[in-house]
Amino acid sequence: MIKIDLITGFLGSGKTSFIKKYAKYLIEQGERICILENDYGAINIDMVLLNDLLGPSCELEMVVGGDGHEAHQRRFRTKLISMGMLGYTRVIIEPSGIYDMDEFFDTLCESPLDRWYETGSVISIVDGSMSETLSEESEYLFMSECASAGKIVVSKLCDPLYPFKGRLQSDSSQQAGNTDRSPVNCETPSEIADRIINQLNKYMDKYSCKRRFSMERDIIAKDWETLTDQDFESVTKAGYRHASHVKLPVFSSSDFGTLFYIGFRTDVNDLRDRITRLFKDTGAGNIIRIKGFMALSEDRFTEINATGQNIEIKPLDKPTQEVLIIIGEKLDKNIISGYFPGAVTV
Repeated sequence: MIKIDLITGFLGSGKTSFIKKYAKYLIEQGERICILENDYGAINIDMVLLNDLLGPSCELEMVVGGDGHEAHQRRFRTKLISMGMLGYTRVIIEPSGIYDMDEFFDTLCESPLDRWYETGSVISIVDGSMSETLSEESEYLFMSECASAGKIVVSKLCDPLYPFKGRLQSDSSQQAGNTDRSPVNCETPSEIADRIINQLNKYMDKYSCKRRFSMERDIIAKDWETLTDQDFESVTKAGYRHASHVKLPVFSSSDFGTLFYIGFRTDVNDLRDRITRLFKDTGAGNIIRIKGFMALSEDRFTEINATGQNIEIKPLDKPTQEVLIIIGEKLDKNIISGYFPGAVTV
């Protein structure tokens, strides 16, 4: 049977970055894999970011939404059926950051998928810098995506040897290009892991889930650049947990939304300034993540990956689609559009 892994995690947690590392490990072990981008959005940036993995041992597929949860689930099932006859040894699924875990388990129980696939590992990526104060819908989604996980992999940790690495000042000095490190309440990996465990266990209790997490059994909290083959092997063998909890109907009346801006052009400094101001603009809604690609000229492109804690803008060595994606809660399209004049809004 084909092993099928689910790499889940809340919006902007780092699922795609982890999958790139995990997929390379599997390929080195002789696996023939397919990465399935299972997204409700109409445009899938993460699939573009995975293109460099393409080769004889790795293929990419995509399921998109846009016309309702049930239609999307049917397409997910159909895609898995078509993939089941292509000789893969392992399939990795990256869902949307807003995902109903029951869709994954229910689909794999259906015929003929139950004869072709077996659940490998459910891995939840958790942002080490995430806020301890979440909206009720956000904390429910966070809880539900972790409850069944065989392993929690923590992202965006400080380097304990250089505790302020990667955490730049968020004031005007950063916007001006000053890259001096600044002490910004950076915890050690073990402190971050303890905080996440306490937060998760509190949510498990709130939603009547008996699952409880511990560092030794459930958590990988280390700089991803230092992950070893043994770490990745533990991921392949992590499995999943049966964990029931109170269900909330977040998919029928969700405050989460996604906006797409196509064809916006400016220079890097102006783009950074616009993104910085947009994250601070409470009238725009609770913006969780901004990601995508922008053309600086006809032959120069840049990649954007931003959260409220960090804005990463880096050059690309080849042309790609020009689209910025804004993800968040209670987004005000009119206000946000003002930050990207001239762009086509989807």
